[in-house]
Amino acid sequence: MSALNRRDWLAASGGLLAAGAYAASTSADVRSEKSPFGFCLNTSTIREQKIDLVTEVELIAKAGYDGIEPWMRELEQYQKDGGNLRDLRKKLEDLGLSVESAIGFAKWLSDDDEERKQGLEQAKRDMDLLRQIGGKRIAAPPTGATNKPGLELAKAAERYRALLELGAEMGIIPQLELWGFSPNLSRLGEVAYVTAEAGHSDACLLLDVYHIYKGGSDFAGLRMINGHAMHVLHINDYPANPPRESINDRDRVYPGDGIAPLTEILNTLYNSGYRGTLSLELFNPEYWKQDAELVLKTGLEKIKASVAAAFA
Repeated sequence: MSALNRRDWLAASGGLLAAGAYAASTSADVRSEKSPFGFCLNTSTIREQKIDLVTEVELIAKAGYDGIEPWMRELEQYQKDGGNLRDLRKKLEDLGLSVESAIGFAKWLSDDDEERKQGLEQAKRDMDLLRQIGGKRIAAPPTGATNKPGLELAKAAERYRALLELGAEMGIIPQLELWGFSPNLSRLGEVAYVTAEAGHSDACLLLDVYHIYKGGSDFAGLRMINGHAMHVLHINDYPANPPRESINDRDRVYPGDGIAPLTEILNTLYNSGYRGTLSLELFNPEYWKQDAELVLKTGLEKIKASVAAAFA
């Protein structure tokens, strides 16, 4: 039996459910009362439409998402083009969009001491930019440790703790991200170990449906994850072909359009205490050819349908 049945969800959502889906609210406070999860857009999904960041924000809000997950390079470009981060923050607040997370690539995990030092400096700059637009968290993928296997997990935990301590100073939470293609931190057991051994109250995971599959972990392993130690889940789907060994980012599809066991995933995370945001992260070149508004609308509808099916 699902942890949250349809009748309970209907009651909790105040009748917002309709035809197997429910309306998204642009208020994070209202959202938390109306649905199990929030809905967010990772801007990679419409990256190649080449839309400026302000227009992107407006379209994401118009489509009905609760939050946005920008890439740090977008914020940097926005500044280079003369944009004011205070103005961007006000725009986000006026539209009711929360900055749930952001994607950066600081090499905080490198074995090279100097590179790791520079990586922490980059992370500090990223966090500063993110904080200025009201951001809360930043992805911490295994950047700097993707070339060769053999990274000692105890060392990874120490380095993640150092990043967490920097985040505490900056007011931003680094989320340890699993990357399925990486020779290090590609499996659920590895990232669970690192977050546990970091020994920091802010330690948390950033998981991704596609990356868990790509890395070879069974989704049953999510039962071992504390949902309270997660804030964002990258939601997507993947086809049966190409096979796991050769599948890559471009093959990701909308939730429900592939073979991922999304009902199992969402129920398992819900049962573990997860009440965070589902952030749509896609890199599909076919979607990049389409109108951005259509992609945003379709993506949100697909997420909602997957959640509705999971808790039917």
